[in-house]
Amino acid sequence: MEQQKNIKPISPKFLTTAIIGFIILLVVIMFSSATFLTIDAGHRGVLFRTFGGGLDKEKVYTPGFHVIAPWNDMYVYDVREKQLSEPLEVLSSNGLNIKVDISIRVNPQYNQVGYLHEKFGEDYLTSLVVPELRSSARQILGKFNPEELYSTRRDEVQGMIQKNLEDKLGENYVDLRATLIRDIELPDKVKTAIEDKIEAEQKALKYEYILQQERQEAERKTIEAQAKADANRILNASLTENILRDKGIEATIKLSESPNSKVIVVGGGGGDGLPLILGGN
Repeated sequence: MEQQKNIKPISPKFLTTAIIGFIILLVVIMFSSATFLTIDAGHRGVLFRTFGGGLDKEKVYTPGFHVIAPWNDMYVYDVREKQLSEPLEVLSSNGLNIKVDISIRVNPQYNQVGYLHEKFGEDYLTSLVVPELRSSARQILGKFNPEELYSTRRDEVQGMIQKNLEDKLGENYVDLRATLIRDIELPDKVKTAIEDKIEAEQKALKYEYILQQERQEAERKTIEAQAKADANRILNASLTENILRDKGIEATIKLSESPNSKVIVVGGGGGDGLPLILGGN
């Protein structure tokens, strides 16, 4: 009984201090085991909460310093543009095997990396982009013949692949920035035949251009000759007998005033009645 009397009760002040100390210790332990991470420029993060609802698709972590609980995981995505080059073998519209090298530039949609991670994961290039590129390329290239792919409609084909692939990737949280057909390799015989045809077409165009120039020059000369003929016709129509007689009189007067000796015979028997001019130096 005396020992129980000697036990002193815990003071409220001590109890409060102990509780505060325990809380501080707990906070220190938590922060000492917390994960500190930095997201670099050109990257985005998506958090997986182990005890809080799983993947947080809505919140995207931007570049900077972040602190997360040690039991959570942060998945960091590089959202800068990436270039992929894919060599393909496809069949043309007439069944010819063609080798094509296509290059594209893509990047994840910045604010949708959570959904991209949930659907395809960090290896989205392999699981999404490359298969869709192959599918779109084969689908579009198979509509054209070798000559169209090699020369006449190459840009059109490239644009069609871009549009088709852009739609498919956009539905899955990836932006397509550019598509480029870098090379189209045909069998040597087919390539030579196409090049010969193109050369012949160029020569034909050149010859047609020369003919067109000659036709234009001929038309110009015809118009010029016609203009001269019309002018002469108008002039002849305007030269009446009276006008010609007046011109003759004017010429006679000028000659008579000349210092050179001459003989002027008036009424020389010409039908026009003009004088005849004889002699002179």
